[in-house]
Amino acid sequence: MPLAVYIHWPFCRSKCPYCDFNSHVRDRIDEERWTRALLADLERQAELAPGHEIVSIFFGGGTPSLMPPDTVAALIERVKALWPVAAALEVTLEANPNSAEAERFAGFASAGVNRLSLGVQALDPPALQFLGRRHDRQEAIAAIALARDTFPRYSFDLIYARPGQSLAAWEDELGEALALAGTHLSLYQLTIEPGTAFGNRAERGEILAADEDTAAALFEVTQQRLAEAGMPAYEISNHAWPGAECRHNLAYWRYEDYLGIGPGAHGRITRGDGKLATQQRRAPEAWLAAIEETGSATDEMVPIPRETAVEEMLMMGLRLAEGVSRSRLEALAGRTADDLFGAPLARLIEGGFLTLDDQRLTATAAGRQRLNAVLAALITYS
Repeated sequence: MPLAVYIHWPFCRSKCPYCDFNSHVRDRIDEERWTRALLADLERQAELAPGHEIVSIFFGGGTPSLMPPDTVAALIERVKALWPVAAALEVTLEANPNSAEAERFAGFASAGVNRLSLGVQALDPPALQFLGRRHDRQEAIAAIALARDTFPRYSFDLIYARPGQSLAAWEDELGEALALAGTHLSLYQLTIEPGTAFGNRAERGEILAADEDTAAALFEVTQQRLAEAGMPAYEISNHAWPGAECRHNLAYWRYEDYLGIGPGAHGRITRGDGKLATQQRRAPEAWLAAIEETGSATDEMVPIPRETAVEEMLMMGLRLAEGVSRSRLEALAGRTADDLFGAPLARLIEGGFLTLDDQRLTATAAGRQRLNAVLAALITYS
């Protein structure tokens, strides 16, 4: 059975105003303690997934490019010692493109990282300032070039639907991104999340994102432009040449098994006919203390009710252009798709938002653009 391993490094140099991830700024980090603790967590959680084959390792955060390359190497080697690994093992590390962190790229490659994901977020200087990024445009372009020369595969992220952003300006930025890109791009709409700096400002009445009509138009031009360039969307926000999709994220979206290592990380592991959910303690210091005192910082390890598992499979799988495997969905639900969803399914198919055949349940392009509404209409079973 395939298994993906996610390793969370929770620290950043600064907190971006749009970010609601489990990331924290600290003046000092005891890197040796954190290395030991992550290795201990990895070994404990390996007991949950014996007999699996590792298909991907993903270092996320936070800012994993702040990790010492030796720590990354130690974790990769420990994964390989605990499980058999696929011949085409994907090892991704998220990185900021500022100069100081780019100096570590060669060390990460030597450690075994073979795919770098760069958090560029914008190629427009005023937009970088608005988004609170600590790198400038030239650093971003230089880091992309260095990633291209250092790693077999690389990708970078951009955020659009920024306030005041025009279609013409975004098309120009997309054109430049395509000229810099390898075989993968992640293009996310800016969302204002509660509890973030942007969320707090929005509550005071500031307009910090594009309006819905503009955001929809920007989404449509993104899909069209990337498809024309041979990099169609395989997921709502992710584009790749065929065969260059991020294998780790596919494991999430296909509802395959994965372990979450580190503060706040969660996992899904098959148990019999269902799934087991795991959740790690969120606060970094509390997580570290629990690992050192007891060897485990797992706050939750519970079976997922069948209906919840079906909802999760749909929420993840309908984001994909390939959709959800009908046989897996029906096996998990214990019912046929028609019996499971009834009239809402028929209405969504008739409205052009879903398709269903012998193999797959799939959201159309129109359905993926309105996925929250599609899911709300679809998930009506009891």
